[in-house]
Amino acid sequence: MSKTIIYGSGGVGAELARRTVAAGGDVHLAGRNEEALVALSAELACSFTAGDVCNPAFFREVAAQAGDEVSAVAYAVGTINLKGLGRLTPEDFLQDYQVNVVGAALAVQASIGTLKKNKGSILFFSSVAAQLGLPMHASIGAAKGAINGLTVSLAAELSPAVRVNAIAPSLCETPLGSKVLLNDKMKEGLASMHALKRLGQAEDVASLAQFVLSSEASWMTGQVIGMDGGRGSVASS
Repeated sequence: MSKTIIYGSGGVGAELARRTVAAGGDVHLAGRNEEALVALSAELACSFTAGDVCNPAFFREVAAQAGDEVSAVAYAVGTINLKGLGRLTPEDFLQDYQVNVVGAALAVQASIGTLKKNKGSILFFSSVAAQLGLPMHASIGAAKGAINGLTVSLAAELSPAVRVNAIAPSLCETPLGSKVLLNDKMKEGLASMHALKRLGQAEDVASLAQFVLSSEASWMTGQVIGMDGGRGSVASS
């Protein structure tokens, strides 16, 4: 049975894991939150590796434990570091780049042999903030813009054996998003900025992620797909 490595144990990563297993797939989970990984792996009867995505050795450990049947890698790890430019430090920029971009590249690098052998698929996660200029997003917008570049670069380098795509969500009600969605008034205000007048849910993004990774999207590569309630392209009335 082919296997999907999913980096990230909360929100979109967890929902993608559930959908993959429900469709008959095998999953290997990876991430920092060991408690969440233990619970999710017990729920789904799958394997996992706990560790820090800022440690390059972690990715080699994940690949070794996942085995030789890996046909897909989803890197559902990210940061929300919202500060004005004057408050951003070099460490902020480097941390956002390390977690979002370097981690994504190393996740692919560690599993590239099995991905090529199995004619696999890779999925990254960008952000609407890489397309739409938003205040307080200089660091994360830059990092997610780099994800867009990584997506098309690897799609070119790894074709035709491996497909590489990304999804660019807007703000979703996930554990990561909760750092911004502090109360109902803030949720309502941010939802109103979207043409569809609601925030995203993990299920919204995971449903698209499942499709993009699957054989049903076998003629899709090098794409950064907006899943943002219209925020990146439609004016909110």
